[in-house]
Amino acid sequence: MPPGPGRGRHIETPARFAGDDGSADPRWVDAYADPASVEQLLRDGIRLLVPIVSVLDEVDDVTGGDKSSHMASVSLIQADGRRGLLAFTGVETMRLWDPAARPVPVASYDVAAAATEEGADGVLVDIAGPVRFAIDGELLVELAARVQS
Repeated sequence: MPPGPGRGRHIETPARFAGDDGSADPRWVDAYADPASVEQLLRDGIRLLVPIVSVLDEVDDVTGGDKSSHMASVSLIQADGRRGLLAFTGVETMRLWDPAARPVPVASYDVAAAATEEGADGVLVDIAGPVRFAIDGELLVELAARVQS
């Protein structure tokens, strides 16, 4: 086993996003004025950030510190039982939600495919604002099909 924190494990950044600094794509600003433009950006495979967070599995009985944990993507369950995978347009909006979350860049259609594979009803984008939207219904199915076909 490799020494040190993480023991050599890391999250690969897809080559397509190698130079990505996490800033929101400037096309979002104009697209928010027109829902059809938002959908077109998603169909074009715009990059979204999927948050990865640490989940505590076990606490050390003596020290009270973390004994073991794992990393996980995040989904929310609404009062009506619908579940949505979280995604963000940039690190700024992700930090509004959780400053400790780690961003993983993913194409919009890959996020949609992951949501459907996990049995989610949609993808909730930028839930902490300033502009929130969901990828669900026919659009979710259409985007996911690009990966699953």
